[in-house]
Amino acid sequence: MNEAALILVVDDDARLRTLLTRYLGECGFRVTAAESAAEAREKLRFLAPDLLVLDVMMPGESGLDLVRALHAGGGAVPPVLLLTARGAPEDRIGGFEAGADDYLPKPFEPRELALRIRALLRRAAPAPPAAGPVRLGPAEFDPERGELRLPSGTIRLTGGEAALLAALARRPGEVLSREDLAAQLGMDEIGERAIDVQVTRLRRKIEADPREPRFLHTVRGRGYVLKPGG
Repeated sequence: MNEAALILVVDDDARLRTLLTRYLGECGFRVTAAESAAEAREKLRFLAPDLLVLDVMMPGESGLDLVRALHAGGGAVPPVLLLTARGAPEDRIGGFEAGADDYLPKPFEPRELALRIRALLRRAAPAPPAAGPVRLGPAEFDPERGELRLPSGTIRLTGGEAALLAALARRPGEVLSREDLAAQLGMDEIGERAIDVQVTRLRRKIEADPREPRFLHTVRGRGYVLKPGG
């Protein structure tokens, strides 16, 4: 996988900062924290976080003021997820108008926060390069169309099967972990086991003998790799 995303947590509540730092670290993120907008600004001078988790109500400069200032600065601004005790519609609208990307009222479930962070990171990620059709024996798979074709006709793929095969086809010969694939397909909340199920189904459609795969290989302890061939 690529290096874990760096999250900057900004909240004046020391206990919440500690809890979020520990929990998000356990979720696989790199985390740094600040107790105020001023400290966050200082950290942003030498850090380039992938996402900000930002409390709205802080002494001095508020979270909304910081978001506005970052956007007014003209530079690139990472995705911002606001945390606040105010959950009324007008408060959420105000957060989005200030430039935030998501809004989570307190109290919240840490797992929901992690899922929202992953969703924001996926949306912010650059689109993968387009991949041309790949040969899988007598079949040809078009990642852009999500179609698996034989000379005799098209093999029907479910949406999940097509998305998984496209993710593998964009990086042929590269081992992709279950976690990476689940994140690319937006299946974090379902679990990595769902990837195994999709792989089993795909093999039935692309392999002459699914028990001895020629194209879609398991790399024990690491994940899966697609090896196209004629």
